[in-house]
Amino acid sequence: MPIIGLPSHRRTPAHVSKLSKRELNTSLALSSVVGLRMFGLFLIMPVFTAYALHIPGATPLLVGLAIGIYGFAQALLQVPVGLISDRIGRHLTITVGLLVFVVGSVVAAMAHGINGIIVGRVLQGMGAVSGASQALAADHSRDDNRSKVMGIIGVSIGLAFILAIILSAPLAAIAGLPGLFGLTAVLALGAIVLLWIVVPRPEQRRAPAAAHGGEVLRMLVKPQLLVLNASIFMMHTMLTAAFVALPLMLARNTGITLDRQWELYLPVMLISAVVMGGVLRRVTSVAGSMRLILLCALGLGLALVGFSAAGHGHVLLWVAAIVFFSAFNLLEASLPSLVSRLAPQHMRGAALGAYATSQFLGAGIGGVMGGVVLQHLGLSAVFAVAAVLLVIWLPLLWWGRCRVIAAGTPVAA
Repeated sequence: MPIIGLPSHRRTPAHVSKLSKRELNTSLALSSVVGLRMFGLFLIMPVFTAYALHIPGATPLLVGLAIGIYGFAQALLQVPVGLISDRIGRHLTITVGLLVFVVGSVVAAMAHGINGIIVGRVLQGMGAVSGASQALAADHSRDDNRSKVMGIIGVSIGLAFILAIILSAPLAAIAGLPGLFGLTAVLALGAIVLLWIVVPRPEQRRAPAAAHGGEVLRMLVKPQLLVLNASIFMMHTMLTAAFVALPLMLARNTGITLDRQWELYLPVMLISAVVMGGVLRRVTSVAGSMRLILLCALGLGLALVGFSAAGHGHVLLWVAAIVFFSAFNLLEASLPSLVSRLAPQHMRGAALGAYATSQFLGAGIGGVMGGVVLQHLGLSAVFAVAAVLLVIWLPLLWWGRCRVIAAGTPVAA
């Protein structure tokens, strides 16, 4: 087993390996599946608030709930689905989850009011396959290369986000929210086809032993995993809250209308992708990754303060956006890699399920929090309140980093 707890300055080049042909092909194939599904989800995010506020019965609070309730449903099911994937295999588990997601998309597309969309979003969230998908990527990669594989998947998610930002407003103008939800259903069906055609099944399709609840709980209360799960919770709370207000803020304060907001997102996401590619290949140890997470958390908080203070100023807005999405993309690629490395192999699905639970719980709380603050305090306050989470997150990260360095060994040891 590689000594993944060794500080980066003590690692030699011999510890750093290149992706094998199988690892590269599998990561590219799986990134296509994940990217296709995430493209469908991202299509909704940039325009939902602006369109949903005009739906019968909609209020800022209910719109925030419609955004966030997807995350609550995901949070409830990620660990059970991860455990199931450890038992029956990743492919079958992911397929069933995607089919449930398709049903939810159809329900939301056919809804005539905000309550129907909320029901559809709940069903979408019940297709909780993020943990199983990340576990499948981990199954096909060696420890030293896992961050690279997760990075490739992270790039595909970033590209899906860029395309969604560019196409969201024009597609919504043509087909409205029902058309976007219908397209998400079609894309999820396409992801199922790609999963079975291009993604190979792991050589060992089932775990050597099924993990019991007590064993899973003992794993999850380890300080390393607690900090990582808390980190993904915080960053998705911040992201979702920000996107409740960001489309409206860009339109009202800066004059960047909904159909032109891709002009901001496109160069920002391209810069962030370059930053992510340059940084990730230089961070190979757990201790180094923890330092990176600490810096990225600080970057997210400062960027949110920048959004809040931007007003009508474009320069501050651009700088804040570059910092925010660069930090977010780095965290999105680094955190699941660390979880997969620190978890025992036969509980990898459960560990990544718990990670995804924290992620989507954060998205749920962020959506509701953003809706409440928007309704009562206004646009700028949404970003300011989200930034306050940094007061909790930074000390927790510092404590976790110290524990990781002191332990020097992975959870699986």
